[in-house]
Amino acid sequence: MLRFVALAVLLGASVTHSHAALVTFSASGANATDIQATVDSFRTASGALNPNVVGSLGTGRREINWDGVPDALSASNNLPANFFNVNSPRGVVFSTPGTGFQVSANAATATPVEFGNINASYPGLFKTFSPQRLFAALGSNVIDVNFFVPGTATPAFTTGFGAVFSDVDLANATSIQFFDLANASLATLFAPSITGNETLSFLGGLFNAGEQVGRVRITSGNSALGPNESLPTADLVVMDDFIYAEPRAVPEPASLSLFLLGVLLIWGFRRSAAQNVSLRRAVRSRP
Repeated sequence: MLRFVALAVLLGASVTHSHAALVTFSASGANATDIQATVDSFRTASGALNPNVVGSLGTGRREINWDGVPDALSASNNLPANFFNVNSPRGVVFSTPGTGFQVSANAATATPVEFGNINASYPGLFKTFSPQRLFAALGSNVIDVNFFVPGTATPAFTTGFGAVFSDVDLANATSIQFFDLANASLATLFAPSITGNETLSFLGGLFNAGEQVGRVRITSGNSALGPNESLPTADLVVMDDFIYAEPRAVPEPASLSLFLLGVLLIWGFRRSAAQNVSLRRAVRSRP
């Protein structure tokens, strides 16, 4: 019987740590039309767009384009880290080693667009994919995206994530890193770079065989917003649309282990009973 218990433990571990193939989507260009086909391919592969409602819909995708963020929570004000789980339930909460997050202003306000409130030169560096707002961390170029069942505090996982970046000048500087539910790194993808200002790049990764992504880390360029961009020393990058597969609740490890153990015990009992029947028949048939 012990061998069945041991097998159940091993099967439970393999479910948590199994690895799948990662399909990468990337494109860059001077205009939104240059990356549109790749963005649309990632959308199609992720599933139909879901409404911004509480609870997981199981399949499909969610998107954030920042344009519906109210002026009161846009530049020069900060965006709450949980806005897209509480105010607009899309199942993500942000964190950063920096000081916070900001969504750029739109042209109808008195605040300069495209983070011109931080540095007057920035509207000449950045461009929107879906007008008019952009997104960035403050005091850092690193953002962690943590997944929850939309509108709840229940941890969740996704199977794919992609983002649009603006002004990726340097290769291997802007990246998306995927982590599993045990916080182990699954893969790191680098956004394609393109020479010039006001350019756009898209980068997305989709696990197609059941991998469970509990967190993604976005590194945008190699410097936080604030100073002038001074290539090749500083590459300043901001973000536009986020696209990701529907967040789903993390399976209960105890329940999964008990289920597997139960299946294996039933199989073991049935096998043992069959062997006993065969043994009794063999004994009766002896002369």
